[in-house]
Amino acid sequence: MAPVKLGLVGIGKIARDQHLPSLSRSSDFELVAAASRNAGVDGIANFTSTGEMLGAMPEIAAVSLCMPPQARHQVAAEALRHGKHVMLEKPPGATLSEIEHLAGLAASNGVSLFATWHSRHAPGVEPAKEWLKGQHIRKVTVTWKEDVRHWHPGQDWIFEAGGLGVFDPGINALSIVTKILPFPIWLTGAELTFPENRQAPIAADLAFSGPSGEAVEVVFDFRQTGPQTWDIVVETDGGTLTLSMGGAKLFVDGEERGLGPEAEYDGLYARFAELIAAGQSDVDLSPLRHVADAFLLGRRAVTEPFFFDPPAAL
Repeated sequence: MAPVKLGLVGIGKIARDQHLPSLSRSSDFELVAAASRNAGVDGIANFTSTGEMLGAMPEIAAVSLCMPPQARHQVAAEALRHGKHVMLEKPPGATLSEIEHLAGLAASNGVSLFATWHSRHAPGVEPAKEWLKGQHIRKVTVTWKEDVRHWHPGQDWIFEAGGLGVFDPGINALSIVTKILPFPIWLTGAELTFPENRQAPIAADLAFSGPSGEAVEVVFDFRQTGPQTWDIVVETDGGTLTLSMGGAKLFVDGEERGLGPEAEYDGLYARFAELIAAGQSDVDLSPLRHVADAFLLGRRAVTEPFFFDPPAAL
């Protein structure tokens, strides 16, 4: 079957670091165009808006959206109304309601909508899910700490309303937890720490419970320096499972299990191709719902201002 012609929208860090390399390896998709206000991709057609791209190139069948979540809904809706399959970077949008609206548009226009969670495609996630089946789980501890200045240099949008702050990486942990646990969880308490000059949190402590009282404790922090921490530890009656490096490594009782190579975004595009071929959508909102619950239930703490660059001396 001929590859699906695809347009990429939003040529920023995540597009260059992940989407473009994966698309170059994909036999399912042919990248034919890009739309971005301030950047382009060599060797393909480039436009400054999605509408301009779709109007000029009706042969485009699918669109992958990589811009910040605050601006994504309008662009995704435009593409769906044009009858294009749409893939959404994580988090899929700024609100739950707008994603539900997009899912309805996809269904009414007979196209696929894929709300992606790239960390679910880390090599340790599926083996962890299989190992936990049938285990009596007592406690889950999540520690997700990274340096925002390294991973999002100068990207002020992440601390604006709708940018999610520390939940932008933290939602990756929640996407893994909701994938590997054999039961649902719900938030019972939260404290969100906001820099006094920002609209989104820089740190968060969360507590969840499972149906039999299983405790899930979560710590997110955007202020980590030195080695980064992306760990999920699951204590069971049959041993302790640890996913580290965001799911790239898997240990059971301290013994490392052999895994395949990291290929998260390759897995996303392979899944997108499957959905298009099957005429289906994949829109799991459970990680974003947990974030929304944290904003609803969480207590607010305030810390010192945060700047990507030190403020100029007076």
